[in-house]
Amino acid sequence: MAIIKLTTKIKAPAAVCFDLSRSIDLHVNSMEHTHEKAIAGKTSGLIGLNDWVTWQANHFGLKLNMTIRISEFAANDYFIDEIEKGPFKMMRHLHQFKQVGSFTFMEDEFIFKSPFGYLGKLIDWLFLEKYMRTLLLKRNKVIKAAAEQLVIA
Repeated sequence: MAIIKLTTKIKAPAAVCFDLSRSIDLHVNSMEHTHEKAIAGKTSGLIGLNDWVTWQANHFGLKLNMTIRISEFAANDYFIDEIEKGPFKMMRHLHQFKQVGSFTFMEDEFIFKSPFGYLGKLIDWLFLEKYMRTLLLKRNKVIKAAAEQLVIA
């Protein structure tokens, strides 16, 4: 099992960061390079408790689908999305938001496990953990820019 933890400091209120983090439309924007799109379930707007979405994207030359559901949700504080169907044996993404003065600390804890036993562990270790970290960092950069732009506007 791989665990990725990230913290992004954003000069914007937690409520703004929280909503941008659960925006289907902004997520599609942030994953433009993978041609990711929402193809079933909640396909636009803000995702909330018990909502689900099926994502389709190109990774490693393959078109992959993954269905996630929001399993826990506390407005402006945190939400968790978990895989229901897709390429991971297990995936759980905790999104937390902590306001400190005029900044929000957006924290990600992304846990995943590939299928195929020891071969999956090797794949995770060799390249998948780094690949997923890069995707999350790219997504967080887009959220940060959007949030800080909204505050300026």
